[in-house]
Amino acid sequence: MSIPIKIAGVSFQVPEAVVTNDDLTKIIDTSDEWIRTRTGIERRHVLSGNETAVDMGIKAAQKAIKQSKINVEDIDYIIAAASVETHAYPSTACEIQAAVGAMNAACFDITAACSGLIYGMGIARALIKSETAKTVLIVATDAVSRCLDWSDRTTCVLFGDGAGAMMLTVSDDEQDDILAVSLKAEGNLGDYIKMPIPGKNCPLVEPNEQEPMFVKMNGKEVYKYVVTKLPIYIEECVEKSGLKMEEIDYLVPHQANMRIIEALEERLKFNPENVISNIKDYANTSAASIPIALTEAIQSGKIKLPATAILTGFGAGMTVGTTVVRLREGIA
Repeated sequence: MSIPIKIAGVSFQVPEAVVTNDDLTKIIDTSDEWIRTRTGIERRHVLSGNETAVDMGIKAAQKAIKQSKINVEDIDYIIAAASVETHAYPSTACEIQAAVGAMNAACFDITAACSGLIYGMGIARALIKSETAKTVLIVATDAVSRCLDWSDRTTCVLFGDGAGAMMLTVSDDEQDDILAVSLKAEGNLGDYIKMPIPGKNCPLVEPNEQEPMFVKMNGKEVYKYVVTKLPIYIEECVEKSGLKMEEIDYLVPHQANMRIIEALEERLKFNPENVISNIKDYANTSAASIPIALTEAIQSGKIKLPATAILTGFGAGMTVGTTVVRLREGIA
């Protein structure tokens, strides 16, 4: 018998500091209108001082633990989706474990860029259904602002910092909240979005050339890829779930660009009122964007619970992750 999984809690955390489009005009040649018309973004939250991605992840994790009413000692795994980590090691997941006191949990990080939460859900689902775990905490946290060239208006206007968390556990009823998961990757398209990690060769060998640790992106190719491929992958995942598209209440896409979100909405024939977007206030927060959008929409009442939803993300790699879920009352 397949083990049913419950989404027990979702949460998010963003830094207090906010940078508006008008603020950016002080450091680059741009305007609020230029950014809004091309991206849908008006402002973004960014880390300040000694704040880190780990700090955001800890707060999001603590909120999800409280919301789910699960004891920290019952968490079997912590999976951190973190592409811009505070340290190469210890892992972000280990640092979060220490802070929340979940000392019975095994911990590891995954790198799937903006698809990270969905990749984490796929892994957690497999762990629970194979009876390897009963409870898994997923934390998506990224500090992309620390890896931007703030003189490049084509990239620095796009991103913000944030964290989101989701608690998955064995259902105490027969309802399975994760109806289908689909994970894809096309590594041959890895040049579309890249961020090098600087490092020096041993002084006894030929020195290497260092690249700055800045995000580089081919926006046009990313757009063409996503609007062409993602709707197909979403439709395949919905079919795998046993539902029909008209039975899905909400679409919660990765918050990368408003034009992409509108293209998905049109291709999938979704009612605009049921497509969740908060990109104007947070920009692209990488792996955190889906849990931030989902949690905020539930808390504001834009998503009426119980409901069914598609969560879908895409990111560097290129990676794509889609899941069809049931959302219960009381998860946020």
